[in-house]
Amino acid sequence: MKLNIQAITILNLWDVIVEHQGKSFLTKKGLPFTYTIKGGELFTDRRERSITRSTFEKAYHKLLEDQTGENPALQIVGPKTLNVYGAPYVWAVFTGIGLIEEPMYLQETMEL
Repeated sequence: MKLNIQAITILNLWDVIVEHQGKSFLTKKGLPFTYTIKGGELFTDRRERSITRSTFEKAYHKLLEDQTGENPALQIVGPKTLNVYGAPYVWAVFTGIGLIEEPMYLQETMEL
């Protein structure tokens, strides 16, 4: 896994997420979903609960701390290890918008 923090920073993260609403995404297990944004909340078409902007920002900071620096821990390798609410969707959005680059990601083969 590689982070693309040059193009997507904490300052423009939410704007990039908002720009991608309505697009099709896949979870790591291959479950398709789309999302809409209402204020500071993301709603997927698969769940009734929302994932807040602050959850995405928290996950971004966790990834940054884990993957960068002089001696990165490199312990976050997938949604479960991200350990935030709605992690499968957060991971899928991060991958779909290009923040996380993974080899052989299913979404790359999906017709958009």
